[in-house]
Amino acid sequence: MKFRALTGAFLSAASLGAAVPAFADTELKVYISSQHQPQVWRKMLDQYEAKNPGIKVTIETGGNTSEAQAQYLNTVMSAKDTSLDVLILDVIRPAQFAAAGWTSPFTGKDMSGYLPAYAEANTVDGKIVALPAFADSMFLYYRKDLLEKYGIQPPKTWDELKAAVKKINGGENNPDLQGLSFQGKAIEGAVCTFLLPYWSQGKTLVQNGKLTFDRAAAAKSLALWKSFVDEGVSKKNISEVATDDTRKEFQAGNVVFAVNWSYAWAQAQGKDSAVAGKVGVARLPALTGGDASTCLGGWEWGVSAYSKHQDDAKKLVEFLSSKDVSKFVAINGSLMPTYADLYKDEDVLKSAPWFADALQVVQTAKPRPVTPRYNEVSEIVRTTVNAVLAGVMTPDDGAAQIESRLRRILR
Repeated sequence: MKFRALTGAFLSAASLGAAVPAFADTELKVYISSQHQPQVWRKMLDQYEAKNPGIKVTIETGGNTSEAQAQYLNTVMSAKDTSLDVLILDVIRPAQFAAAGWTSPFTGKDMSGYLPAYAEANTVDGKIVALPAFADSMFLYYRKDLLEKYGIQPPKTWDELKAAVKKINGGENNPDLQGLSFQGKAIEGAVCTFLLPYWSQGKTLVQNGKLTFDRAAAAKSLALWKSFVDEGVSKKNISEVATDDTRKEFQAGNVVFAVNWSYAWAQAQGKDSAVAGKVGVARLPALTGGDASTCLGGWEWGVSAYSKHQDDAKKLVEFLSSKDVSKFVAINGSLMPTYADLYKDEDVLKSAPWFADALQVVQTAKPRPVTPRYNEVSEIVRTTVNAVLAGVMTPDDGAAQIESRLRRILR
């Protein structure tokens, strides 16, 4: 009888929004991409649980591409699903999710400690809509052993890269050794593929929400990538290659150069890697006569607007975005820090020596076009890049199509 009374009192208090008794556990569910080493984050979540009795955190994983993750989260958020509390978002997403009302803003958070690009990416109309998880940028990975064998320095231009590939392939006489792997599939990575040489010409795509497209520069960018296929530097079916395909090809020892994000470093050094200890990382090449450019990446922690545990979820995100966690995932997962001084930290550099040269790359990386209609911009660019690489249209036609389609949505 006493048990029934106690239970009834608890249910009554809960239904009226009264404080939940201390013995009741709160379960938070965190969505993390399977690509972003959930096993490393799990160790931090275990620590968080130990320091916060009554809080249990579970991980839901999914999606190996930004598009797959966004599609899933769009479905969940559109349904106002309360099952997810914390979301990991591509750096291009916080503004979109905030505009849709899918994330809850943070109040009173000082963003000055983070790298400026990420403080800016997570601040929309003066509101902090997410907090940085880890930084990222595109780099040129290369086979250090092969470049040393043939006396070649890391290329500073794409023409130098072509020459290096031809010299190495001529000496190795290995038909299975690909010169350059990059993202040609119609995924978000193909947007960056297009932008790298486009930016190298000093051009922009969108400024202040307005289209600033340069058709000649776009055609030159598309022609460069197609030339890698036509000249045998990249494989014929590069239009089918996604981000993790590039990582796998390089890790298997089948590629001389690869364009990829920072996560590929840890994988390339693993026990199952054919190139462990033979990997070099450099800034991406420029077009001859142009400036080297790279694409800003990175991931952010957002709190679902539909979470039933707003305060607890925000407290968890503050922890996951802290300097201590940033250092831990840098050391144990080679995920790039969002704090500048960690790029000089002895423990971090012992684990990932190449971070010493990575800060200047991240600090000069360019963000993809900032517009509420980014999803449409991305779809136009990546599908056109894919079509050109597949030989369905010429670079000139591709540039004309991008311009025509962009003008319909950006005026």
